[in-house]
Amino acid sequence: MSEEEEDDPQQQAELTSKQKQDIAKWFLTNSPPGEIHCIAKDIRSILSDEDAYNAAVSEAYPLYNKSHMICLELPNRTGDVLITTFGEIDEIEYLDPRTCQVATVNHVKQVCTNVRPATDEELPTSFIEEFRGALDAELVKYVAETYPKGSCSVYCISGKDVEGPGANFELAAVISASRHSPQNFCNGSWRSIWNIEFKDDLQVVELRGKLQVDAHYFEEGNVQLDANHECKDNTIFQSPEDCAVSITSMICHQENEYMASLEASYTNLPDTTFKDLRRKLPVTRTLFPWHNTLQFSLTRDIAKELGI
Repeated sequence: MSEEEEDDPQQQAELTSKQKQDIAKWFLTNSPPGEIHCIAKDIRSILSDEDAYNAAVSEAYPLYNKSHMICLELPNRTGDVLITTFGEIDEIEYLDPRTCQVATVNHVKQVCTNVRPATDEELPTSFIEEFRGALDAELVKYVAETYPKGSCSVYCISGKDVEGPGANFELAAVISASRHSPQNFCNGSWRSIWNIEFKDDLQVVELRGKLQVDAHYFEEGNVQLDANHECKDNTIFQSPEDCAVSITSMICHQENEYMASLEASYTNLPDTTFKDLRRKLPVTRTLFPWHNTLQFSLTRDIAKELGI
């Protein structure tokens, strides 16, 4: 086969419908915060395969909604529900522990279509609810003060049948905040997941956090930030109210420290990261003197080379 034939798109094998579906799904699940609808619209026009598009959308949207922990308003306006794996009852039903309701979700339209009361099996015991409810109340106050457009929820993910002291159980506290400003070519989100183990035998509460920051700036370019951080902390096992205050204080401290580290990295960005992106040794095999760039004059060098 000639080189011209190898480069000819007509001679290349056509992608199968499954391959198109997988590619479309990848782009959708990796969409920046708040931009999946726009990307889905573009993919649909490019793909020209309605079956592959619909299959990709049906698989990608639930994954995207859960990974970004999007917040949806309940249809009866009694509150909001976070779409997370912790509250997932089935593919379309998600628990809101604060209102003890289960929302039916349309993932593609990103709306709640129905709501029902949660059953006793879907909720923790009254003993666990004391700890969960106290932490939820403290977390709501913290999020309201810290994140202008933030939501939070606390789930019991282990030991929800515990009736009293003497057994271990685990809660998961999640915080999700986003700011979408497409008119200014900028979207971003903050997500943090805190696994909280209550160890009655050791009289200790252990905290494990996973923090994620995503940002996308796309005015005449495409700049994305994808940063994550993990941390640990612990406190003593106390009453529900005292535990809630201690845990929220630890979350506040860890998140503030991470935000401060991000701000410091932004300040040092021009002098560190941007310079590291350049070649260490140019074609001259001589290090470029970044500490004294004024000694170079492009006009002078060109004139010298041309003998002007």
